[in-house]
Amino acid sequence: MPVLPALVAALALVAAASVIGFVLRSRSGRVSHGSGDTVRAADVAAGEPFGDRATLVQFSTEFCSRCPQTRTLLSEVAASRHGVVHLDVDLTHRPDIARRFSVLQTPTTLVLDGNGAVRARIGGAPRRTELVHELDTVLKSTT
Repeated sequence: MPVLPALVAALALVAAASVIGFVLRSRSGRVSHGSGDTVRAADVAAGEPFGDRATLVQFSTEFCSRCPQTRTLLSEVAASRHGVVHLDVDLTHRPDIARRFSVLQTPTTLVLDGNGAVRARIGGAPRRTELVHELDTVLKSTT
C-alpha cells in the first residue's frame, strides 16, 4: 500500500474524530429546557420527598467518573437555597428508570419546580453558572 494515501486517510480519520469529539464535548453540561412532564418521588424511587420550591434530581451510576463532583455541586447549590432538595438516583441496577427518563449518559440532572414539573435537563456534568441561573429562574417563578 502506498504511504501517502494511507497517511492522508489516517489524518482524515483523526480530523473527523476530533471534530465529533469537540461537538459532543461542547454539548455536554448544557441546559435544555424541560418538557414540563411531572415527576413524583415514587417515579425515581426516591426515599425522601421532593423540595417545596425545587428539586435537583441527579441520575448517576456506580462507574460514573463525573458523578461525585456533580453530587457535590448539586448538594452545595441545593443547600444554599431554601426549599430546594438534591436527590441522587443510582441507575446501576435500575435500567427501568433510565429508560423512563431517557437517560443516555451520567450524570444527567433534572431541575424540577415545586410541583415536580421538569423545567430543565442537563446531560453531563452541569456548569455551575448555568445551573444556578436555571434554578433561580425556577425559584422566581414559584414565589
